[in-house]
Amino acid sequence: LADLGETGRMPEGDTVWLTARRLQRATGGDVLTGCDVRVPAHATADLVGWTVLEVVSRGKHLLHRLRDPAGSAPLTLHTHLKMEGSWHLYRPGGRWRRPAHEARVVLSTAEWQAVGFALGICELVRTADEDAVVGHLGPDLLGDDWDAAEAVRRLRAAPDRTVAEALLDQRNLAGIGTLYRSETLFLRGVHPRTPVESVPALADLVDTAHRLLTANRESPAQSTTGLTRRGQEHWVYNRAGQPCRRCRTRVEHAEIGPAGRTRGVFWCPHCQPAG
Repeated sequence: LADLGETGRMPEGDTVWLTARRLQRATGGDVLTGCDVRVPAHATADLVGWTVLEVVSRGKHLLHRLRDPAGSAPLTLHTHLKMEGSWHLYRPGGRWRRPAHEARVVLSTAEWQAVGFALGICELVRTADEDAVVGHLGPDLLGDDWDAAEAVRRLRAAPDRTVAEALLDQRNLAGIGTLYRSETLFLRGVHPRTPVESVPALADLVDTAHRLLTANRESPAQSTTGLTRRGQEHWVYNRAGQPCRRCRTRVEHAEIGPAGRTRGVFWCPHCQPAG
């Protein structure tokens, strides 16, 4: 059994990268013996007999690329975990660890059953049209074509924006979420409300994010402190009201972002002083 969804990992770019890697190892190159897409727009899709060419990640997005033996245009199953989604791998006939009503996709091969639960996005698109669903994304922090200079350029395009908002915008760099945003800003000593133009070393900030995701992409836990014991993995993330691990100052929390789309961020007022 390879269980991709109940690890306790936040669904950030490294989690999605690891999910893609495991799905690829289990099903890549195999023929689908069963396919059940449980969303209205694609409920009649019949992909039995199609081959799973590859499963790849793009930021926080998953792409199952599929080929029809009859020669019709290749298709991509595009999914996104959002906050509640997960992919599980089971042996045929294995008991699911999440309720059946949460399943959005069931892909079966001779050896495995891949089940996508509570997926925030689930759609089929022509592989040639993938740019329509992921083309807006900035450089992928865990992509083979990672381009730090381009990520910095995109961040600097909106100099008045708070760095907390800019880092979470997947159009700037793809894969960072609320956990790595807070931890990256802490490690660089940057207050989350600092305007992008006032960040002293933006390239170093981007490099820190890249190194954190890379270090954790194959790890069973997402640790930024180097420790894996429960409760010791992070510097400030999800530690509001607790003492900073460096200076013992009370860790703060706020919701930052446009109205209706705010996301939580954590920081130490002493280690990350406001400008």
